[in-house]
Amino acid sequence: MDPFTERTPRVVSASKLHRAAARRKSGRFLAEGANSVEAALTTGRTVEVFCEDGAADRFSALVELASSSGVPVSPVTPRALRSLSDTVTPAGIVAVCRQVVLGPDAVEASGSETDGGDRGGGEGVGGVTPPRLVAIGQAVSEPGNVGTLIRVSDALGADAVWFTEGAADPENSKAVRASAGSLFHVPVVRGVAEVDLVSRARAAGLQVAVATADGEVDVEHADELLARPTAWVFGNEAHGIPDDLAAAAELRVRIPIRGRAESLNIVTAASICLHTSVRVQGARP
Repeated sequence: MDPFTERTPRVVSASKLHRAAARRKSGRFLAEGANSVEAALTTGRTVEVFCEDGAADRFSALVELASSSGVPVSPVTPRALRSLSDTVTPAGIVAVCRQVVLGPDAVEASGSETDGGDRGGGEGVGGVTPPRLVAIGQAVSEPGNVGTLIRVSDALGADAVWFTEGAADPENSKAVRASAGSLFHVPVVRGVAEVDLVSRARAAGLQVAVATADGEVDVEHADELLARPTAWVFGNEAHGIPDDLAAAAELRVRIPIRGRAESLNIVTAASICLHTSVRVQGARP
């Protein structure tokens, strides 16, 4: 089989998924790199895999996994692969995937599944246990931060990640790459209205804690408070948590900074806060 070129209709169609409008219309997105492609394949979300011609040996395990799952693997020219990638140095393998991110109506149902089935897109979901820990990105605008917040949340055992209106698309290629496969492993909800955020978190059985530099509670002395099921809110990179949202939360928590740094990156702050919650809540399932 001759490799597809950048003019092959299937490559042209897939390359359009770099645009948000095309992703919304088709319900598809691109996942680039071995980690993301493997996660997409093992969770049954893959429609097709494109592999750079001559790189099949390098990705032989993924090619075999795709073939055994009935997913077509199409060789492409280096130029075609560049059209499917948004990196300077393409990873060599890209998957077209079915949508996994949930809409705002799924907030109350975005806890942990009890049947171990595929959670992506809400298809085939069985029983859902109430969440104990949720990370919320409030209007997080950088796709890399969106993806890394998903990765950190997955690593630390959060039950779900929510993003409010105005956040970058978690299925943006850069966000998918930054999640390193975690987008396929933890329920992600987008488009939650900030005006409903606190009430919907409470409806899911969660107290709301915001991470803010002027919080009344020191995260190092909040163990008793954080033992409860908690939704942590992490603010926009430039503007932080809005005053009305901070006022509506049960807890306003600060992370002490003992050095000369002015502030912490949003994902660094999230790592500290989520780790604290997991530690005091006890062992995760």
